[in-house]
Amino acid sequence: MSYANSPNRRPINIPDKKMLGLIGGAIVIFIAVIAASQATQVVEPGHRGVRVTLGKVSPVFEQEGLVIKPPFITQIHQVSIQQQTEELACELYSSDLQQVNAKLRILYRVPEGSVVNLFQNFDGDPFPTLIAPRVVEALKEVASMQSAEMIVQNRETIKLEALESTRKKIGETSGAGPIVVIEDITISDLTLSPELNAAIEQKMAQREEAEQAKFVQRQAEIEAQTAIIKARGDGEAISIRGKALRDNPAFIQLEIVDKWDGISPVVVGGEGDAAKVMLPLAELEKRK
Repeated sequence: MSYANSPNRRPINIPDKKMLGLIGGAIVIFIAVIAASQATQVVEPGHRGVRVTLGKVSPVFEQEGLVIKPPFITQIHQVSIQQQTEELACELYSSDLQQVNAKLRILYRVPEGSVVNLFQNFDGDPFPTLIAPRVVEALKEVASMQSAEMIVQNRETIKLEALESTRKKIGETSGAGPIVVIEDITISDLTLSPELNAAIEQKMAQREEAEQAKFVQRQAEIEAQTAIIKARGDGEAISIRGKALRDNPAFIQLEIVDKWDGISPVVVGGEGDAAKVMLPLAELEKRK
């Protein structure tokens, strides 16, 4: 083969076999570079790798870091084991057939022991295919056993029961613990119809008024009982004093002594059994 750029230059002759050899060598080098790049892969932090060779999944997952693999025929698929948060909205129906709209926040993570099983049995992201349907199902079951009013008032109890039920529904991998760990479910919002909201508020107001009336009634009963006890005590005291006077006439003199204020008295009055009156000496001096 000859090339001539101008009549003044010497022609360059390259044999056809040599040209083919150069092209073949370039192709080999290019393939080698591509193969070298395909022979390694990095598993990102917080992830585990699932090795798939010609459609066959390896039962052992790959740790994070550099992974060496056969080029072209093996792929490493990464699955996150970090905690993730997803939001979910759903419609619930209470035991009294009232519609309740709920907004949820679901915290979950994939344990590394179930990475391979999850990759094989569930397509792509596990949240829409595995977690969300179980959460909605569990929440609807719990809500169907409560009235709309109780769902609003017992939000924490509803959440805990739905969380426990969801974990049971997701299940476990044989010998490797749960397929997905549901860390928590948060009910961020519950919305009722305006009519139902008004009815619940009116019912709560009536309940508060009834409780207040019960409190006032109970307070009045306590005050009445206290007055009765006091009157009974006063009557018993008077009865005891009267009996003491009847049994012992000197009891009145003892009472006089108990009530003496320290001023020397003088006794004036009639003779014998006539009434006697005790007067202070100062008072007698004034009368003189």
